[in-house]
Amino acid sequence: MGGEKWVRLVTAQTPTNIAVIKYWGKRDETLILPINDSISVTLDPSHLCTTTTVALSPAFQDDRMWLNKKEISLAGGRFQSCLREIRKRATDVDDKEKGIKIAKEDLQKLHVHIDSYNNFPTAAGLASSASGLACFVFALAKLMNVKEDLGQLSAIARQGSGSACRSLYGGFVKWRMGNNEDGSDSLAVQVADENHWGDLVILIAVVSSRQKETSSTSGMRESVETSLLLKHRAQEIVPKRITQMEEAIKTKDFASFAHLACADSNQFHAVCLDTSPPIFYMNDTSHKIISIVEKWNRAEGTPQVAYTFDAGPNAVLIARDRKVASELLKRLLFYFPPGADVELDSYLIGDKSILNDAGIKDLKDVELLPPPVGDISNQQYGGDVSYFICTKPGRGPVVLGDESEALLCPLTGLPK
Repeated sequence: MGGEKWVRLVTAQTPTNIAVIKYWGKRDETLILPINDSISVTLDPSHLCTTTTVALSPAFQDDRMWLNKKEISLAGGRFQSCLREIRKRATDVDDKEKGIKIAKEDLQKLHVHIDSYNNFPTAAGLASSASGLACFVFALAKLMNVKEDLGQLSAIARQGSGSACRSLYGGFVKWRMGNNEDGSDSLAVQVADENHWGDLVILIAVVSSRQKETSSTSGMRESVETSLLLKHRAQEIVPKRITQMEEAIKTKDFASFAHLACADSNQFHAVCLDTSPPIFYMNDTSHKIISIVEKWNRAEGTPQVAYTFDAGPNAVLIARDRKVASELLKRLLFYFPPGADVELDSYLIGDKSILNDAGIKDLKDVELLPPPVGDISNQQYGGDVSYFICTKPGRGPVVLGDESEALLCPLTGLPK
Protein backbone atom coordinates (compact mmCIF):
# COMPACT_ATOMS: atom_id res chain seq x y z
CA MET A 1 0.00 0.00 0.00
CA GLY A 2 2.84 2.36 -0.75
CA GLY A 3 4.77 2.06 2.52
CA GLU A 4 3.82 2.67 6.14
CA LYS A 5 4.24 6.44 6.33
CA TRP A 6 1.39 7.87 4.29
CA VAL A 7 -1.88 9.44 5.46
CA ARG A 8 -4.78 9.89 3.09
CA LEU A 9 -7.40 12.38 4.22
CA VAL A 10 -10.58 14.10 3.02
CA THR A 11 -12.29 17.13 4.56
CA ALA A 12 -15.96 17.86 3.97
CA GLN A 13 -18.49 20.43 5.09
CA THR A 14 -22.15 19.55 5.53
CA PRO A 15 -25.11 21.77 6.49
CA THR A 16 -27.71 21.16 9.15
CA ASN A 17 -31.41 21.07 8.38
CA ILE A 18 -34.61 22.01 10.17
CA ALA A 19 -37.78 20.01 9.57
CA VAL A 20 -40.93 21.91 8.66
CA ILE A 21 -42.92 18.66 8.69
CA LYS A 22 -41.46 16.75 11.61
CA TYR A 23 -39.95 13.30 11.94
CA TRP A 24 -40.87 11.89 15.34
CA GLY A 25 -41.04 8.17 15.99
CA LYS A 26 -39.40 5.07 14.56
CA ARG A 27 -40.94 1.81 13.37
CA ASP A 28 -37.48 0.17 13.50
CA GLU A 29 -34.98 1.33 16.14
CA THR A 30 -31.94 -0.42 14.64
CA LEU A 31 -32.30 0.73 11.04
CA ILE A 32 -33.87 4.06 12.09
CA LEU A 33 -36.98 3.77 9.94
CA PRO A 34 -39.54 6.52 10.62
CA ILE A 35 -43.29 6.19 11.09
CA ASN A 36 -43.94 9.07 8.68
CA ASP A 37 -42.40 11.13 5.86
CA SER A 38 -40.81 14.47 6.76
CA ILE A 39 -39.72 17.63 4.93
CA SER A 40 -36.91 19.99 5.89
CA VAL A 41 -35.10 23.12 4.79
CA THR A 42 -31.30 22.92 4.59
CA LEU A 43 -29.61 25.92 6.24
CA ASP A 44 -26.74 27.87 4.72
CA PRO A 45 -23.52 26.08 5.77
CA SER A 46 -21.77 29.46 5.95
CA HIS A 47 -23.66 29.91 9.22
CA LEU A 48 -24.56 26.41 10.49
CA CYS A 49 -22.52 23.39 9.46
CA THR A 50 -20.29 20.53 10.49
CA THR A 51 -16.73 20.27 9.16
CA THR A 52 -15.23 16.78 9.28
CA THR A 53 -11.83 15.44 8.31
CA VAL A 54 -11.44 11.68 7.89
CA ALA A 55 -8.11 9.94 7.43
CA LEU A 56 -6.70 6.49 6.59
CA SER A 57 -3.22 5.24 7.31
CA PRO A 58 -1.53 1.87 7.83
CA ALA A 59 0.09 3.50 10.88
CA PHE A 60 -3.25 3.89 12.72
CA GLN A 61 -3.73 1.32 15.48
CA ASP A 62 -7.45 1.92 16.14
CA ASP A 63 -10.48 3.78 14.82
CA ARG A 64 -10.51 7.12 16.69
CA MET A 65 -12.77 10.18 16.68
CA TRP A 66 -12.63 13.73 18.05
CA LEU A 67 -15.74 15.93 18.32
CA ASN A 68 -15.39 19.65 19.01
CA LYS A 69 -11.77 19.18 20.17
CA LYS A 70 -12.51 16.25 22.56
CA GLU A 71 -11.90 12.58 21.84
CA ILE A 72 -15.08 10.49 22.01
CA SER A 73 -15.77 6.78 21.81
CA LEU A 74 -16.57 5.28 18.43
CA ALA A 75 -18.13 2.24 20.10
CA GLY A 76 -21.67 3.61 19.77
CA GLY A 77 -23.92 1.94 17.24
CA ARG A 78 -24.68 5.09 15.24
CA PHE A 79 -21.08 5.55 14.09
CA GLN A 80 -20.27 1.87 13.73
CA SER A 81 -23.25 1.11 11.51
CA CYS A 82 -22.34 3.95 9.13
CA LEU A 83 -18.66 3.00 9.12
CA ARG A 84 -19.52 -0.64 8.43
CA GLU A 85 -21.82 0.27 5.51
CA ILE A 86 -19.24 2.60 3.94
CA ARG A 87 -16.42 0.04 4.29
CA LYS A 88 -18.67 -2.55 2.65
CA ARG A 89 -19.07 -0.28 -0.40
CA ALA A 90 -15.43 0.85 -0.69
CA THR A 91 -13.71 0.51 -4.06
CA ASP A 92 -10.04 0.65 -5.10
CA VAL A 93 -8.37 4.01 -4.43
CA ASP A 94 -5.76 5.47 -6.77
CA ASP A 95 -4.56 8.75 -5.24
CA LYS A 96 -2.21 10.00 -7.97
CA GLU A 97 -1.39 13.22 -6.12
CA LYS A 98 0.04 11.33 -3.14
CA GLY A 99 1.10 8.26 -5.09
CA ILE A 100 -1.10 5.99 -3.01
CA LYS A 101 -2.89 2.93 -4.36
CA ILE A 102 -5.16 0.98 -2.01
CA ALA A 103 -7.07 -2.14 -2.99
CA LYS A 104 -10.65 -2.51 -1.77
CA GLU A 105 -9.79 -5.43 0.52
CA ASP A 106 -6.99 -3.38 2.14
CA LEU A 107 -9.29 -0.36 2.60
CA GLN A 108 -11.64 -2.49 4.66
CA LYS A 109 -8.81 -3.45 7.05
CA LEU A 110 -7.36 0.03 7.61
CA HIS A 111 -8.31 2.06 10.66
CA VAL A 112 -9.74 5.57 10.36
CA HIS A 113 -9.32 8.81 12.29
CA ILE A 114 -12.21 11.30 12.31
CA ASP A 115 -12.16 14.88 13.55
CA SER A 116 -15.45 16.77 13.51
CA TYR A 117 -16.41 20.32 14.48
CA ASN A 118 -19.82 22.02 14.68
CA ASN A 119 -19.90 25.80 14.34
CA PHE A 120 -23.12 25.87 16.42
CA PRO A 121 -24.27 24.32 19.75
CA THR A 122 -24.30 20.52 19.92
CA ALA A 123 -27.36 18.64 21.28
CA ALA A 124 -29.30 21.86 21.90
CA GLY A 125 -32.09 21.22 19.40
CA LEU A 126 -30.37 22.65 16.30
CA ALA A 127 -29.93 19.28 14.56
CA SER A 128 -26.20 18.93 15.22
CA SER A 129 -26.44 15.15 14.91
CA ALA A 130 -28.02 15.57 11.46
CA SER A 131 -25.13 17.56 10.00
CA GLY A 132 -22.57 15.57 12.00
CA LEU A 133 -23.59 12.10 10.80
CA ALA A 134 -24.24 13.34 7.25
CA CYS A 135 -20.74 14.81 7.12
CA PHE A 136 -19.27 11.63 8.64
CA VAL A 137 -20.85 9.50 5.88
CA PHE A 138 -20.19 11.94 3.02
CA ALA A 139 -16.51 12.39 3.91
CA LEU A 140 -15.91 8.67 4.48
CA ALA A 141 -17.56 7.85 1.15
CA LYS A 142 -15.14 10.22 -0.61
CA LEU A 143 -12.19 8.83 1.34
CA MET A 144 -13.00 5.22 0.40
CA ASN A 145 -14.07 5.96 -3.19
CA VAL A 146 -17.66 4.81 -2.66
CA LYS A 147 -19.64 5.05 -5.93
CA GLU A 148 -23.21 5.28 -4.55
CA ASP A 149 -25.24 8.42 -5.31
CA LEU A 150 -26.47 10.89 -2.67
CA GLY A 151 -29.81 9.11 -2.30
CA GLN A 152 -28.08 5.83 -1.45
CA LEU A 153 -25.65 7.61 0.87
CA SER A 154 -28.63 9.22 2.61
CA ALA A 155 -29.94 5.73 3.45
CA ILE A 156 -26.59 5.03 5.17
CA ALA A 157 -26.56 8.37 7.02
CA ARG A 158 -30.10 7.62 8.20
CA GLN A 159 -28.74 4.65 10.16
CA GLY A 160 -26.58 7.02 12.20
CA SER A 161 -29.14 9.77 12.76
CA GLY A 162 -32.52 9.78 11.05
CA SER A 163 -32.58 13.43 10.04
CA ALA A 164 -28.97 13.18 8.80
CA CYS A 165 -30.30 11.75 5.54
CA ARG A 166 -31.88 15.15 4.75
CA SER A 167 -28.54 17.01 5.17
CA LEU A 168 -27.11 15.36 2.05
CA TYR A 169 -29.08 17.76 -0.16
CA GLY A 170 -29.46 21.53 -0.27
CA GLY A 171 -32.71 23.48 -0.40
CA PHE A 172 -35.89 21.64 0.55
CA VAL A 173 -35.65 17.91 1.19
CA LYS A 174 -38.14 15.10 1.73
CA TRP A 175 -37.30 11.98 3.71
CA ARG A 176 -39.43 9.15 2.36
CA MET A 177 -40.33 6.79 5.18
CA GLY A 178 -40.34 3.83 2.77
CA ASN A 179 -42.06 0.48 3.13
CA ASN A 180 -39.32 -2.12 2.76
CA GLU A 181 -38.31 -3.95 5.93
CA ASP A 182 -34.61 -3.58 5.11
CA GLY A 183 -34.97 0.22 4.82
CA SER A 184 -33.65 0.30 1.26
CA ASP A 185 -36.41 2.72 0.15
CA SER A 186 -36.20 4.97 3.23
CA LEU A 187 -34.06 7.78 1.86
CA ALA A 188 -33.92 11.49 1.07
CA VAL A 189 -34.92 13.24 -2.17
CA GLN A 190 -34.66 16.91 -3.05
CA VAL A 191 -37.98 18.77 -3.42
CA ALA A 192 -36.38 22.03 -4.63
CA ASP A 193 -32.83 23.40 -4.57
CA GLU A 194 -31.56 26.32 -2.48
CA ASN A 195 -32.04 28.82 -5.31
CA HIS A 196 -35.70 27.95 -5.88
CA TRP A 197 -37.10 30.22 -3.15
CA GLY A 198 -34.41 32.82 -2.75
CA ASP A 199 -36.63 35.40 -1.00
CA LEU A 200 -36.75 33.47 2.28
CA VAL A 201 -34.69 34.66 5.24
CA ILE A 202 -34.28 32.54 8.38
CA LEU A 203 -33.72 33.95 11.87
CA ILE A 204 -32.88 31.54 14.68
CA ALA A 205 -33.33 32.64 18.28
CA VAL A 206 -30.93 30.56 20.35
CA VAL A 207 -32.80 30.42 23.63
CA SER A 208 -30.49 27.84 25.16
CA SER A 209 -27.31 26.20 23.96
CA ARG A 210 -27.39 23.69 26.84
CA GLN A 211 -27.69 20.00 26.09
CA LYS A 212 -31.35 18.98 26.29
CA GLU A 213 -32.60 16.88 29.21
CA THR A 214 -34.42 14.30 27.07
CA SER A 215 -32.55 13.14 23.96
CA SER A 216 -34.50 12.85 20.72
CA THR A 217 -33.82 9.11 20.64
CA SER A 218 -35.32 8.37 24.06
CA GLY A 219 -38.10 10.94 23.56
CA MET A 220 -39.22 9.29 20.33
CA ARG A 221 -39.21 5.86 21.90
CA GLU A 222 -41.40 7.03 24.78
CA SER A 223 -43.81 8.81 22.40
CA VAL A 224 -44.19 5.71 20.21
CA GLU A 225 -44.90 3.61 23.29
CA THR A 226 -47.35 5.94 25.05
CA SER A 227 -48.83 8.68 22.81
CA LEU A 228 -52.16 8.00 21.09
CA LEU A 229 -51.88 11.41 19.42
CA LEU A 230 -48.63 10.30 17.72
CA LYS A 231 -50.36 7.33 16.08
CA HIS A 232 -53.19 9.56 14.78
CA ARG A 233 -50.68 12.16 13.58
CA ALA A 234 -48.55 9.65 11.63
CA GLN A 235 -51.47 7.84 10.02
CA GLU A 236 -54.00 10.60 9.37
CA ILE A 237 -52.42 14.06 9.56
CA VAL A 238 -48.87 13.93 8.20
CA PRO A 239 -49.56 12.23 4.82
CA LYS A 240 -51.89 15.10 3.84
CA ARG A 241 -49.50 17.73 5.16
CA ILE A 242 -46.58 16.28 3.19
CA THR A 243 -48.51 16.63 -0.07
CA GLN A 244 -49.63 20.17 0.83
CA MET A 245 -46.14 21.23 1.91
CA GLU A 246 -44.52 19.93 -1.28
CA GLU A 247 -47.04 21.93 -3.30
CA ALA A 248 -46.51 25.07 -1.18
CA ILE A 249 -42.74 24.84 -1.71
CA LYS A 250 -42.99 24.22 -5.45
CA THR A 251 -45.44 27.14 -5.97
CA LYS A 252 -43.74 29.38 -3.36
CA ASP A 253 -47.07 29.79 -1.54
CA PHE A 254 -45.83 31.33 1.70
CA ALA A 255 -49.22 31.53 3.41
CA SER A 256 -49.74 27.77 3.06
CA PHE A 257 -46.09 27.07 3.91
CA ALA A 258 -46.33 29.09 7.13
CA HIS A 259 -49.66 27.61 8.19
CA LEU A 260 -48.38 24.05 7.71
CA ALA A 261 -45.00 24.64 9.37
CA CYS A 262 -46.48 26.32 12.46
CA ALA A 263 -49.28 23.77 12.82
CA ASP A 264 -46.90 20.84 12.47
CA SER A 265 -44.43 22.26 14.98
CA ASN A 266 -47.21 22.83 17.50
CA GLN A 267 -48.56 19.32 16.97
CA PHE A 268 -45.12 17.78 17.41
CA HIS A 269 -44.78 19.48 20.80
CA ALA A 270 -48.35 18.44 21.65
CA VAL A 271 -47.25 14.84 21.02
CA CYS A 272 -44.36 15.41 23.43
CA LEU A 273 -46.86 16.58 26.07
CA ASP A 274 -49.10 13.59 25.25
CA THR A 275 -46.15 11.28 26.01
CA SER A 276 -45.93 9.62 29.43
CA PRO A 277 -44.08 11.03 31.23
CA PRO A 278 -44.52 14.30 29.30
CA ILE A 279 -41.51 15.78 27.50
CA PHE A 280 -40.85 19.53 27.67
CA TYR A 281 -38.57 20.79 24.93
CA MET A 282 -39.85 24.37 24.72
CA ASN A 283 -39.74 26.86 27.60
CA ASP A 284 -41.38 30.18 28.51
CA THR A 285 -39.19 32.12 26.07
CA SER A 286 -40.17 29.74 23.25
CA HIS A 287 -43.83 30.41 24.03
CA LYS A 288 -43.28 34.18 24.09
CA ILE A 289 -41.73 34.04 20.61
CA ILE A 290 -44.69 32.05 19.28
CA SER A 291 -47.06 34.65 20.75
CA ILE A 292 -45.13 37.53 19.12
CA VAL A 293 -45.24 35.86 15.70
CA GLU A 294 -48.89 34.79 15.96
CA LYS A 295 -50.05 38.31 16.95
CA TRP A 296 -48.10 39.89 14.10
CA ASN A 297 -49.36 37.39 11.51
CA ARG A 298 -52.96 37.97 12.62
CA ALA A 299 -52.53 41.74 12.56
CA GLU A 300 -51.20 41.60 8.99
CA GLY A 301 -54.06 39.38 7.83
CA THR A 302 -51.67 36.96 6.12
CA PRO A 303 -48.61 35.13 7.50
CA GLN A 304 -45.38 37.10 7.43
CA VAL A 305 -43.32 34.62 9.41
CA ALA A 306 -43.39 30.84 9.96
CA TYR A 307 -42.01 29.35 13.15
CA THR A 308 -40.82 25.85 13.89
CA PHE A 309 -39.18 24.28 16.94
CA ASP A 310 -37.26 21.01 16.89
CA ALA A 311 -36.51 19.00 20.04
CA GLY A 312 -35.29 22.04 21.96
CA PRO A 313 -36.35 25.59 22.94
CA ASN A 314 -34.67 27.42 20.04
CA ALA A 315 -36.98 29.17 17.57
CA VAL A 316 -36.41 28.86 13.82
CA LEU A 317 -38.28 31.75 12.21
CA ILE A 318 -38.71 31.83 8.43
CA ALA A 319 -39.59 35.25 7.00
CA ARG A 320 -41.28 35.56 3.62
CA ASP A 321 -38.72 38.11 2.37
CA ARG A 322 -35.90 40.36 3.47
CA LYS A 323 -38.13 43.34 4.29
CA VAL A 324 -40.21 41.18 6.63
CA ALA A 325 -37.02 39.70 8.12
CA SER A 326 -35.67 43.15 9.03
CA GLU A 327 -38.99 44.04 10.71
CA LEU A 328 -38.94 40.69 12.52
CA LEU A 329 -35.42 41.37 13.77
CA LYS A 330 -36.49 44.77 15.13
CA ARG A 331 -39.40 43.18 16.99
CA LEU A 332 -37.20 40.45 18.43
CA LEU A 333 -34.52 42.93 19.51
CA PHE A 334 -37.19 45.08 21.19
CA TYR A 335 -38.58 42.16 23.21
CA PHE A 336 -35.27 40.38 23.77
CA PRO A 337 -32.56 43.07 23.95
CA PRO A 338 -28.99 41.95 24.62
CA GLY A 339 -27.70 42.11 28.17
CA ALA A 340 -25.57 45.02 29.34
CA ASP A 341 -22.32 43.10 28.84
CA VAL A 342 -23.19 41.71 25.38
CA GLU A 343 -21.82 43.22 22.18
CA LEU A 344 -24.22 43.57 19.23
CA ASP A 345 -21.65 41.88 16.99
CA SER A 346 -21.83 38.67 19.06
CA TYR A 347 -25.60 38.92 19.64
CA LEU A 348 -26.39 38.49 15.95
CA ILE A 349 -24.18 36.13 13.97
CA GLY A 350 -24.42 34.86 10.41
CA ASP A 351 -25.65 37.37 7.82
CA LYS A 352 -25.03 40.63 9.67
CA SER A 353 -26.23 42.75 6.73
CA ILE A 354 -29.76 42.26 8.09
CA LEU A 355 -28.82 44.81 10.79
CA ASN A 356 -28.31 47.46 8.09
CA ASP A 357 -31.69 46.57 6.57
CA ALA A 358 -33.23 47.11 10.01
CA GLY A 359 -31.42 50.45 10.42
CA ILE A 360 -29.48 49.21 13.45
CA LYS A 361 -25.84 50.21 13.75
CA ASP A 362 -25.15 49.76 17.46
CA LEU A 363 -26.69 49.01 20.85
CA LYS A 364 -28.00 52.58 21.14
CA ASP A 365 -30.25 51.92 18.12
CA VAL A 366 -31.57 48.80 19.87
CA GLU A 367 -32.36 50.82 23.01
CA LEU A 368 -34.29 53.36 20.90
CA LEU A 369 -36.48 50.78 19.14
CA PRO A 370 -40.16 51.68 19.58
CA PRO A 371 -42.70 49.10 20.82
CA PRO A 372 -44.28 47.17 17.91
CA VAL A 373 -47.49 48.82 16.71
CA GLY A 374 -50.69 47.24 18.01
CA ASP A 375 -49.13 45.08 20.70
CA ILE A 376 -50.82 45.52 24.07
CA SER A 377 -47.90 44.31 26.15
CA ASN A 378 -44.57 46.12 25.82
CA GLN A 379 -42.79 44.03 28.44
CA GLN A 380 -39.19 43.24 27.58
CA TYR A 381 -37.22 40.09 28.38
CA GLY A 382 -33.56 41.05 28.27
CA GLY A 383 -31.20 38.09 28.58
CA ASP A 384 -33.81 35.45 27.69
CA VAL A 385 -32.25 34.90 24.23
CA SER A 386 -28.54 33.98 24.12
CA TYR A 387 -28.07 35.23 20.54
CA PHE A 388 -29.62 35.25 17.06
CA ILE A 389 -28.43 33.64 13.83
CA CYS A 390 -29.46 35.09 10.47
CA THR A 391 -29.27 32.61 7.59
CA LYS A 392 -31.14 31.31 4.53
CA PRO A 393 -31.77 28.07 2.63
CA GLY A 394 -28.39 26.65 1.64
CA ARG A 395 -26.48 24.11 -0.44
CA GLY A 396 -25.68 20.50 0.30
CA PRO A 397 -22.31 18.99 1.34
CA VAL A 398 -19.01 19.77 -0.37
CA VAL A 399 -15.43 18.54 -0.20
CA LEU A 400 -12.90 21.16 0.95
CA GLY A 401 -9.87 20.69 -1.27
CA ASP A 402 -7.31 22.77 0.63
CA GLU A 403 -5.34 20.74 3.21
CA SER A 404 -5.04 23.89 5.33
CA GLU A 405 -8.77 23.50 6.06
CA ALA A 406 -8.28 19.94 7.37
CA LEU A 407 -8.79 19.34 11.09
CA LEU A 408 -6.26 16.48 11.12
CA CYS A 409 -2.57 16.86 10.41
CA PRO A 410 -1.79 15.46 6.93
CA LEU A 411 1.49 13.99 8.24
CA THR A 412 0.30 12.28 11.45
CA GLY A 413 -3.48 11.97 11.06
CA LEU A 414 -3.89 13.47 14.54
CA PRO A 415 -5.78 16.67 15.47
CA LYS A 416 -3.87 19.84 14.61
